[in-house]
Amino acid sequence: MKKLLFIIALFLLGVQVFPQNEKLNIVVIGAHPDDCDSDAGGTAIKYAQLGHNVLFVSLTNGDAGHFEKGGGALAKIRRAEAEEAGKRFGVTYIVLDNHDGELIPDLNIRLDLIRLIRKWNADIVIGPRPNDYHPDHRNTSILMQDAAYMVIVPNIAPDTPPLKKNPVFLYSQDNFKKPTPFECDITVDITDVFDLKIYAMAAHESQFFEWLPWTNGTLDKVPDDEKERLVWLANWRKGRVSDEMRKSLAKWYGESKAEKVKYAESFEICEYGRQPSDKEIKELFPMLGN
Repeated sequence: MKKLLFIIALFLLGVQVFPQNEKLNIVVIGAHPDDCDSDAGGTAIKYAQLGHNVLFVSLTNGDAGHFEKGGGALAKIRRAEAEEAGKRFGVTYIVLDNHDGELIPDLNIRLDLIRLIRKWNADIVIGPRPNDYHPDHRNTSILMQDAAYMVIVPNIAPDTPPLKKNPVFLYSQDNFKKPTPFECDITVDITDVFDLKIYAMAAHESQFFEWLPWTNGTLDKVPDDEKERLVWLANWRKGRVSDEMRKSLAKWYGESKAEKVKYAESFEICEYGRQPSDKEIKELFPMLGN
């Protein structure tokens, strides 16, 4: 009883209750192999460097994402690319065997996702918002939302023990404005790991140097040299730190540090999961302010 009262007193005083060395478990969900990498790769590296556990999950096998290759052969390539990317990021990478371009938010996939989140004992779950040009992305978001509450319900997927508390569910950043624009609730400075993020993303050769350049008409611009490819990919994927991101960075890092940030990743808190206080966000994102 005395120990409990002591912990409550510390909490009321604003003293961190959770051990500094406690490992966090983060699950990042994407529709395709390479989605997690783009959306939260820098943040994942930050977690991995601090010794925390990160799981990347692709809900499809990517077997439609190419202009020449396809089917089982392409799925095999993309699974191997994801495995290599996972090594470079320092994360565990899982690719589920659902067809690319045909993902729907059905019960079986929802239950698979619930089990994965539970087995990982997730503190944080990150995925796309439901407004997006690609149906797989939209349906991935619906699946994540549908799992958000069910991960704590014992009679759902009863073969896997439920979580004792709901994770914090976050949306990864996008530029879509309708029905509502993205909100930068949490923004992580990834400037010092940006080059490593690009190197890890480059493991998805079939995507970043073939398929995606083909879709936007720049395939002839892709260099052959490996080092030149990394520079080319970095220039393509570096993005801009928007005014909204800069404001969020100032909140978490301070004005002077925020002004110097070159690359960042932002996340919006999903209202379906646990609603963290600023204090809890700092505990869940230990790299903030550093």
